[in-house]
Amino acid sequence: MRLYHRRCFILLLTGLCLLLAGCAGSARGVSPAQIHVQIEVEGEIREVDLLAGSTVQQALNAAELSLGTLDRVEPPLHSVLTDGDHVRVIRVEEEYVVEQAVIPFEQQTLRNETLAIDQELYLQRGRNGLEEITYRRVFEDGVEVSNSIVKRVTLEEPVPEIIMIGVQSPFVTFDIPGKLVYLRDGSVWVIEGDTGSRTAVVTTGDLDGRILALSDDGTWLLFTRRSEVEGEINRLWAKDLTSPEGRMVDLGVPNVVHFADFVPGSNSKIVFSTVEPRPAAPGWQANNDLHALTFSPSGWTTKWGSEPVLEANSGGVYGWWGMTFAWSPDGQQLAFSRPDRIGLINFADGAQTALKNVVPLQTGADWAWVPGITWAPDGNFLYVVDHNPPEGSPNPEEAQVFDLVALPVQGPGTLRLVSQSGMFSFPITSPALEEENGTSGYRIAYLQAIFPDQSETSRYRLVVMDRDGSNQRVLFPTEERSGGIAPRQGWGAWSPAPMPASGSHAIALVYEGNLWIVDASSGQAQQVTGDGLTERVIWK
Repeated sequence: MRLYHRRCFILLLTGLCLLLAGCAGSARGVSPAQIHVQIEVEGEIREVDLLAGSTVQQALNAAELSLGTLDRVEPPLHSVLTDGDHVRVIRVEEEYVVEQAVIPFEQQTLRNETLAIDQELYLQRGRNGLEEITYRRVFEDGVEVSNSIVKRVTLEEPVPEIIMIGVQSPFVTFDIPGKLVYLRDGSVWVIEGDTGSRTAVVTTGDLDGRILALSDDGTWLLFTRRSEVEGEINRLWAKDLTSPEGRMVDLGVPNVVHFADFVPGSNSKIVFSTVEPRPAAPGWQANNDLHALTFSPSGWTTKWGSEPVLEANSGGVYGWWGMTFAWSPDGQQLAFSRPDRIGLINFADGAQTALKNVVPLQTGADWAWVPGITWAPDGNFLYVVDHNPPEGSPNPEEAQVFDLVALPVQGPGTLRLVSQSGMFSFPITSPALEEENGTSGYRIAYLQAIFPDQSETSRYRLVVMDRDGSNQRVLFPTEERSGGIAPRQGWGAWSPAPMPASGSHAIALVYEGNLWIVDASSGQAQQVTGDGLTERVIWK
């Protein structure tokens, strides 16, 4: 047994010796793999030896190189290197430079009919502004690779140069009755006595033309001005016209797009409808509401919303666009017009009466068609534009057929007066006129589409007819004039009394951006303005 243990011990000792001898031989004969790498930095080349599998970061550590915050390395730090690779360290620096620069002033030109043609008048001398600009310059290895603006600060605002240029034209001056008010280039002018007597009553230049109304006595003007407040389209204002220095009153009512007017017989109480601004076209969502508000010349107003005549509602088909309204001559009720209905609202209690359902027009666009409406001066009829698709039409909502009709306020029925007048006929009725037999009557002026089946884009002509649709006569423009009238709400107005020279009533209208007055009997047309900037007109 002892002999057996001794033999095992000898064999184990021999194996261990052989193993140690092999390991020693291996250490003496083979070395781990190494690679050689070059590092380029700041124009110098540094060489380092590394173990195979080393990264760029390890190479930099071996060369005792550190990186600044902006420095770059090619290839990236995590890249694994192989023998003979080249590493480039790019030193990046930045600096901020502040310079001052001139802001050139703009030149603005205003056209004025009170000056002779081509006469110039400097209203304001221009002055350059000044701004401070901060540049960020980036350098790589001492070479500039970018120069960008990171900040601008205006030190002094530029002042625009404003020049007024005369555009006075040799139009014949003639007498007119009443007070003729027109919107011109964002400001309001008034003509009284004769067409040569013109006064600018609102000169802010920011009226948007959505609302322009005059009190019955002609002493107060109602209008909307564009708003600079975020989330507001415009604001409703009133202006005292009793003197050139009359006060302007901010009524505190924002977002009035479709309707606002004085209560008949009052110069201090108004009614209006509002919208809610939206980022998507058309820019609003109509409330289809109606509110009353009273104000004083001192600027005091009742809180709007405290006297709702009509609560906010959906407004029927295409109600997002909104509805419009028109006062009855006696001030007891308002007619309303919306894309699918014509009706009445009692001003005292807000009760509604539907007079006629309308086939809503599918425009296929971001606007909705609302029928034009006007009252007869005796309050017995409404004259409206009706969408009248042919019977059996496969797509009645797309039909381009629009007629001018009369709706009796008391009792049923529709009197069709003009076929194919066009969607934008916008009828207006004259004041009460004395007929040859001594009775009282009136006439209707409307716009007739030159191309009725394309009335959305067509130009129009001014037509006058008797209240029953008879004696239709095209007055303006005459055949020798090219083109026609661009239709829009507020395109024209009847004179409040006969013209002094002719003894007959006339119609003021906007044609090619200018104010014209056309005799309703003879058709004689006289141009009043010539600067092409007139937008709307009212005459009382």
